[in-house]
Amino acid sequence: MSLSVNTNIGAMRALSSLRATGDALAINSKQLQTGYRVADAMDDASTFSVAQGIRANLQAFSAVQGSLASGMGVGSVTQSALTNISNVIGNLQAKVTQLADGSISDGQRTIYAADFAAMTNQVSNFMSMASYNGVNLISTGSIARSFVADTAGATLTMATQSSVAAAFTAFAASSVSSATSSTAALTSLTTFQTAVGTAIGGNATDTRSLQLQSGFVDAIADAMSTGLGQLVDADIGKAAAGVQAQQVRQQLAVQQLSVANQQPAILLALVR
Repeated sequence: MSLSVNTNIGAMRALSSLRATGDALAINSKQLQTGYRVADAMDDASTFSVAQGIRANLQAFSAVQGSLASGMGVGSVTQSALTNISNVIGNLQAKVTQLADGSISDGQRTIYAADFAAMTNQVSNFMSMASYNGVNLISTGSIARSFVADTAGATLTMATQSSVAAAFTAFAASSVSSATSSTAALTSLTTFQTAVGTAIGGNATDTRSLQLQSGFVDAIADAMSTGLGQLVDADIGKAAAGVQAQQVRQQLAVQQLSVANQQPAILLALVR
């Protein structure tokens, strides 16, 4: 092997190896630091571009999930209020039936009428409190509400149940001061009961549709998240092993460079 003070081939090779090892070490270290195999466009431009598109879709699905969750909240609160109203209707029916009995005394009628008024007020409270995020589907004048169901902008609708409020208003105006008026109130109560039953079924159907759609959207979002992870996530175990291996190679390259740099000094012995 020829020796030269101008061109040190051994040092050049060692330096090239050191640079390559440093580049590989930087890649593995970045994967450990970020957790990504493709953290930015510099790692893999095409893969990063695809990943960014998937992330944008996931953000859109997140907005859809928020809208559906809001709809389910409205449906759940409405259903709870309607169920409690339905429970009270049974007690109201028993009380109005007692008031329709012409044989009760005035004192008894007063007691029964007070119970009737208390239960009617309770129903009114249920209706006024059936609000979620400012939306009350039972109140008078309420309107149907639409919620985003997919990233294309399709919607699912929660129908208004304002017919319950209308039927209740008519019933609440009923008089129970006599057996005759109480009998008429029973007819009004039956209408109210029918409206509540219809609303329970309709609201349950609308809420179930939102729940099913929410589950479907969740499944799609989970699948996309899994695909995104497979596309850009780093194999941390492999990256850690790579860091250790590259550090060893780096130390060996430094030693080789040191040895190569010392070789031209042999020429000094020839000129002594």
